[in-house]
Amino acid sequence: MKIAVGGIHTECSTYSPVQQTASDFTVTRGKDLLVQAGVDGGRFPDVTFCPLFHARSIPGGPVSADCYASFKSAFLAELEAEKPCDGVLLIMHGAMHVIGLSDAEGDWISAVRQLVGPQVPIAVSYDLHGNVTQTIVDQIDIFCAYRTAPHIDVTETHRRAAANLVDQLGGGPKRYVAWAPVPVLLPGERTSTEDEPTKSLYARLPVFDQRSGVTDANLMVGYVWADTARATAAAVVTGTDLDAIQQAASEIAAQYWSARQDFEFGVPTKPLELCLGDAATESSSPLILADSGDNPTGGGVGDRSDVLAAWLERGLTGGVFAGIADPVSVDKLWALPEGSSSRLTIGGALGSDCKVVSTEAVLLSKLGREQDHNREVLTRIAGNLVILTEHRRPFHQLEDFRRFAIEPSTARFLIVKSGYLSPELAPIANPARMALTDGAVNQDIEALTNQHRPVPSYPFQRVFDWKPVTSLSRRAPS
Repeated sequence: MKIAVGGIHTECSTYSPVQQTASDFTVTRGKDLLVQAGVDGGRFPDVTFCPLFHARSIPGGPVSADCYASFKSAFLAELEAEKPCDGVLLIMHGAMHVIGLSDAEGDWISAVRQLVGPQVPIAVSYDLHGNVTQTIVDQIDIFCAYRTAPHIDVTETHRRAAANLVDQLGGGPKRYVAWAPVPVLLPGERTSTEDEPTKSLYARLPVFDQRSGVTDANLMVGYVWADTARATAAAVVTGTDLDAIQQAASEIAAQYWSARQDFEFGVPTKPLELCLGDAATESSSPLILADSGDNPTGGGVGDRSDVLAAWLERGLTGGVFAGIADPVSVDKLWALPEGSSSRLTIGGALGSDCKVVSTEAVLLSKLGREQDHNREVLTRIAGNLVILTEHRRPFHQLEDFRRFAIEPSTARFLIVKSGYLSPELAPIANPARMALTDGAVNQDIEALTNQHRPVPSYPFQRVFDWKPVTSLSRRAPS
């Protein structure tokens, strides 16, 4: 068997002022791509996996039309060069928004289908925060999505998709896909699989897998910060029996709908001023404060200084702010020796409309290289440590801090641009707080501009009746 592997993966807030271009993406190829896909090392001995490329960016704003077109044409050219293929494994996200396109993944997957023809099965691996459409379902044979948020089963999900594909190509029964959109749109911070009711809903999915005729059951939360017509939660089920997959999709969708009023934030979540009040009186440490509205891993810009401004106005000290994207300040400090002082204006450097901080900063250390465009600086501002970065990025790993000789577990306060905390930071939080802050991924979703989302959708509209309606892929026999 010969299976082509690749795809494109990003999450795009339509409320972000920053448009993504090719420079925002990291492209993985060759053996590294097979490792990322979880199909390396002879795991599927009867298969030759042919890596094309996988383009991935930190979530952000919409992708430019030129950037998307360039990646798409390059991908199709590489896929054409590998033909004939017995199957295709696409590693996607599902929440990419491209200027001028209403369904970017639908466009990408449809182009792959047109190129390989109707007989070649296509398997896709998705983030559970992706959006699904009938166009996507009509092009594919196998659909598998993450079952954890925070995402700790990424490679496992790719392997589930690959295993379904390999089994079908090896003579196993043909797979089909059924789905049921659910008119609910909630942020990931209220649907973490670490917390109820999401925890139990996702724990049931493997039970559906054991049903006769079902091979992979999925619940999609969807992506709320894209004001698009395709934004929706959904149940998506792969299997070999049409009745079984439709029944499973209907049940999963109904369970999610029934729980719609039960989803809450998993950590104490308050307006920023109340979170700062907690910091002023908290004796245990580290208190980890999440600046949720500017979270880069959800599509936030990462350049807002609202929290820093409010923190300094209160006279709080001992905070580690990681980090704020500010290429202008980084460039200014880069020319100075460590230990120098400089007057900085921090905030909104990438286009966010936010309160700026004009302050004196002492340069403590520098990391990265100018030619690699990855410069970062550690500064001291009014008794706090503030990391400024050349490019927007999250600080979710312990090593992100230790590179600057900061031990996160012994800090008094860590202030990170995040929603729910990452698997590395959550265990050390003592305690954790999530601040309801402004930004491109504002948690006050009912206040978001809402021009294109389906109506009705909970919680934008709250009083309406709904029952699941399932649809099959057009690749299923009629």
